[in-house]
Amino acid sequence: MTKIAISHIGLCTPLGQSPEQVLARLVTGDIGAMKLRDDLIPQSNTLVGEVNLPLPELPDSLMQFCTRNNQLLLCAAQQVADRVKQAREQYGPERIGIILGTSTSGIAQGEEALKHRAEQDLLPSDYQYSQQELGNGSDFLREYFKTSGPCYTVSTACSSSAKVFASARRLLQADLCDLVIVGGSDSLCRLTLNGFNSLESVSKGQCQPFSASRDGINIGEGAALFTLERGDAEIMLAGIGESSDAHHISAPHPEGRGAISAIRAAIDDAGIGVDKISYINLHGTATQKNDAMESRALQQVFGNNIPPCSSTKPLTGHTLGAAGAIEAAFCCLLLTSLNTAQALPPQVWDGKQDANDPSLPLVNKGQTADLNYIMSNSFAFGGSNASLIFCRKEALS
Repeated sequence: MTKIAISHIGLCTPLGQSPEQVLARLVTGDIGAMKLRDDLIPQSNTLVGEVNLPLPELPDSLMQFCTRNNQLLLCAAQQVADRVKQAREQYGPERIGIILGTSTSGIAQGEEALKHRAEQDLLPSDYQYSQQELGNGSDFLREYFKTSGPCYTVSTACSSSAKVFASARRLLQADLCDLVIVGGSDSLCRLTLNGFNSLESVSKGQCQPFSASRDGINIGEGAALFTLERGDAEIMLAGIGESSDAHHISAPHPEGRGAISAIRAAIDDAGIGVDKISYINLHGTATQKNDAMESRALQQVFGNNIPPCSSTKPLTGHTLGAAGAIEAAFCCLLLTSLNTAQALPPQVWDGKQDANDPSLPLVNKGQTADLNYIMSNSFAFGGSNASLIFCRKEALS
């Protein structure tokens, strides 16, 4: 079996842009990145996860790609650029792949362009429709990194940037690439917020995953990138599970049929027993149906021995197409040597477990565990599901 290493990670999240800062805020349950905005949903103050640090400017030669989504990507890309440059010189540009997940791309620029046209009767001179095409971010990174290998975008709603890991592994196992850049990026925009609001799925305040009083999601933005290679590194990609149950366009299967399939497939792929999972990063959106489904799915797979788990979405908001990658990055950071205390991300909520759903061992602040294998779940509209397992290199030996 081909071993797949996570050799480098780039971060641009509401919790910060460096591994040290992100990890520190993650394990203390810092919700300071959540901000009230009154410009996204009409006549509403909405709590969102916002990247509020300065973002890098795109080079003049790549201004046709200038969107906030690609600025988030560039922030993360700069952190893995040295390794990509080395790989390009070592293997050749055609041996480097790029696979991203997104759901918004540059839609925010399209919204501003339409506003400008309504006011000025013409589109802005710098607006290009391609900025909001789903493949725009992948095209941008290909130009930025000067690669010529496989390059595409996966857009399966909230599982998009979890599924890219499976796509990348296939390229590496087939010897079509020697390094694959994977990840995701999504930025705040009115289309997304108002779409979820029309489904009555946006929380009136701080989201409360798995609480009896949960009333919907907070939405966030951010980006995370990884370089995947054959071989060994501190953190390894241990297992991947995917499923597509197609139960409903926007509602999960009530008993989590597709989620169960993805979770079991990831565990089987890793070649481990369920008892080896040290922590689960839950999808945990704080909608009524998703949380109920996920708790039932975990009970089916783990029985009465569900490992410690939590949803990190109260800290960042739900970053949609980028959520799989950002939460995978959180899991990888927990496994690194930076996490000397082997701390876990606490569940930030009101503590009112929903009696109608199976009880989960949600993490308390300050809780630790012997971390070797960590699972991250991503479940999407249309029943497009993914479960990832990461581990320390020593766990595979």
